[in-house]
Amino acid sequence: MGIIEQAAKRLEELRRAGIDPRPAKDRDAEDETVLRPRPDPGVIDLSRPTAPPVALGLVAPGRVQSGLAARNDAPFAPPQRESRQVEIDLARLSSMGFLTANGKPARLADEYRVIKRPLLTNALQKSPTRVALGNLIMVTSAVPGEGKTYTAINLALSMAMELDSTVLLVDADVARPSVLNRLGLPGSKGLLDLLTEPGLELADVMLRTNIDRLSILPAGSHHSRATELLASDGMNSLIEELTGRYDDRILVFDAPPLLPSTESRVLATHMGQVVVVVEAARTQRSLLVQALGTLESCPVVMTLLNKVASADVGSYNYGYYGNARD
Repeated sequence: MGIIEQAAKRLEELRRAGIDPRPAKDRDAEDETVLRPRPDPGVIDLSRPTAPPVALGLVAPGRVQSGLAARNDAPFAPPQRESRQVEIDLARLSSMGFLTANGKPARLADEYRVIKRPLLTNALQKSPTRVALGNLIMVTSAVPGEGKTYTAINLALSMAMELDSTVLLVDADVARPSVLNRLGLPGSKGLLDLLTEPGLELADVMLRTNIDRLSILPAGSHHSRATELLASDGMNSLIEELTGRYDDRILVFDAPPLLPSTESRVLATHMGQVVVVVEAARTQRSLLVQALGTLESCPVVMTLLNKVASADVGSYNYGYYGNARD
């Protein structure tokens, strides 16, 4: 056997014994080639220098822009809450003597056209002298039982028939709320809840109705410190939100009577106009003068004579009260 055959036979015996007779550098080079996977075209090899990465913006949750990442400076607006829709039984409303869209009862509709016109003139700033906060209208009375809630609802219904404005009827008689009951609607959170529950938004409690351009803000849950809540900074902020959201919105507040409570006196400080309902042949003159005396801070105070028996003047008389209260 020659030398070459002997060497080949020895190498074969070493391999069978698990021994690699090659120099270490040759074995390392082959091992690296075998163990390192081939570069995948879709994978970036971090062991090699690459071009600078291209900055991509973060995509806000829930937003998709045609498969492209959104820009970092693109504003993200959370979904806007929508107020709840409620259905008012219009046939029932008409049978109870309230105004409806068909203008019935006709005489009542005509009377409220007269009543609302100066209020709208001040509310929409069409008067020669601008009335500050003229779109905030409070309806109240000297004592209970004079028809202030009936008047507030009909006034809001009549104003909602206008073509250039929307109306929010606010049940601010927080001690004895009755607007929802009169309209045949179930109880709901409202004004006082907005002032006491952090995180509660206007859309959570405002009710959209099936009457065009009319929404309702209920009184909400009873609270022992209602007067303080109505006088709070939170109430100021809420009124700013109510008036600032829509330029054409008129707010009609059904407020408690002036003499037996303090809520209306506090609420009047936020108002641009106040309507004091007076029951004919019942309300004492001294009580009316006393009630009007609590409204010195309000720029416009009007009186509405309700339940007039004479057919010659209709059911209502309407007038202004200036500085002279007698």
